[in-house]
Amino acid sequence: MSIKNYVRLEFQSLPENVSFARSCVGSFASQIDCTLEEIEEIKLVVSEAVSNSIIHGYDNRTNEKIFVMVTIADDRCLEIMVEDRGKGIADVKQAMEPTYSSDETRMGLGFTFMKSFMDDMEVISSPGEGTIVKMRRTFMSHEKEAYA
Repeated sequence: MSIKNYVRLEFQSLPENVSFARSCVGSFASQIDCTLEEIEEIKLVVSEAVSNSIIHGYDNRTNEKIFVMVTIADDRCLEIMVEDRGKGIADVKQAMEPTYSSDETRMGLGFTFMKSFMDDMEVISSPGEGTIVKMRRTFMSHEKEAYA
């Protein structure tokens, strides 16, 4: 995989930065010949990952940092990494189960949504050190559809 372009964002763990992150990543991803629906799916997974960092990783503390790195490869593969240095996840497998949440006021569907819109997803987490969510998706070319 040869990297065509990348961007790295660092921002404070404020709830209003969820929309900032989704807008930035959606704009960056539009360099790939994506449909509007695909861009919306990318924005949704970014929202979920960043929200998880704020709510679960940092327990809504607003003075922490979230890091987002997005890479576009020559093979039309988009990779998104969302990292926090919060409390981490003790049992990643359990956390990825549909409807599981460490907060009973939440539906626990964040990882389920992320997995459904991406080709591949990996969660790396250590209690007390933080979490990295890596997601990949390869996009098909839509050029031929425009002329069909």
